Amino acid sequence: MRLFQRYRQGYAKIPPSASGRTRHDPTLSLANAAISGMLAASAAARRIPAPTGGDSTIALTVERRRVVARDQDVIELTLAPAGGDALPRWYPGAHLDLHLPSGLVRQYSLCGPAGSAQRYRIAVRRIPEGGGGSIEIHDGLAEGATVYTHGPRNAFPLTVPGYGSPTRRLRFIAGGIGITPILPMLDLARRLRVDWSMVYTGRTPDSLPFIDEVAAFGANVEIRTDDTCGLPTATELLGQCSEGTAVYACGPAPMLTAIRAALVGRDDVELHFERFAAAPVVDGRPFQATATSSGEPIDVGAEETLLAALRRAGVNAPYSCQQGFCGTCRTRVLAGEVDHRDTLLTEPERAAGMMLTCVSRAARESSLTLDL
Repeated sequence: MRLFQRYRQGYAKIPPSASGRTRHDPTLSLANAAISGMLAASAAARRIPAPTGGDSTIALTVERRRVVARDQDVIELTLAPAGGDALPRWYPGAHLDLHLPSGLVRQYSLCGPAGSAQRYRIAVRRIPEGGGGSIEIHDGLAEGATVYTHGPRNAFPLTVPGYGSPTRRLRFIAGGIGITPILPMLDLARRLRVDWSMVYTGRTPDSLPFIDEVAAFGANVEIRTDDTCGLPTATELLGQCSEGTAVYACGPAPMLTAIRAALVGRDDVELHFERFAAAPVVDGRPFQATATSSGEPIDVGAEETLLAALRRAGVNAPYSCQQGFCGTCRTRVLAGEVDHRDTLLTEPERAAGMMLTCVSRAARESSLTLDL
């Protein structure tokens, strides 16, 4: 089960209660589930609504572009409301579903001043082997260009000690581009004067986005890079991590895996994390799927997502988050039984034959026919 909560509240409002809102990955084993004891609440109450069409879209103008990692892999975009109106407010951890001129939809964390209603700021790392979204932004989205969004959504909410959270301190861990959702959290923690610390890690200083901005937070932050300190261990990343600590981590999959493993059995520590890549498939079985556009059966491996298999076979399948929360990959199943592994679709949607190809699979020995 994966838990989500959507927030559109101003910076000055009280942060959300921690009760029942600890977030974890849907692929956690029973052992890893022991990391937090706060998973009893219903996932249905925490679904992030998928973006809807119509007049709810917000036009954003690219007001400024600048490089924020000196190796030029990462650029910052400042987005202003095209009509001059105030933007929906947001809470640290929120992201935008950005609709690009090509039609691609991609998620990017908001990393500007928390709750700002005048400008949105995102950062985009160029991924040459990715799905094309980052390349389009780097190479084709100039200042003055227009993009669209339905407003902020939050799959990684921060709960603050003393403001609804039973924890006593915060530990932030960011790896590379994983700094983007963490930056507004640092700002909020400092302003509310809670006990917090952070480690920011990456290959070299030149590869770390916003390194000067992070360093300005002072002694609470440790910046360590692999070229001088070597690869960090989970113990080094977690620091003291005493009883009553809430850990917020974002970064590459190996880093998150090491942190999760180190905290197995620590019921006195909360772990909240966000990944920027698809989660590994757990307990998967091979099956076949057929897209009606081609009529050719596609073999899906036990450790392969249906979406990955479709893309490998050249099927034009929509996607964005690849983690089961944005809804972009919603697809109608014309035949076969689905093993639903998301918390987004409603029971009526499932009964109507919808599935999310990025996380869900065929049930048991079933094969699927998809309306693609």
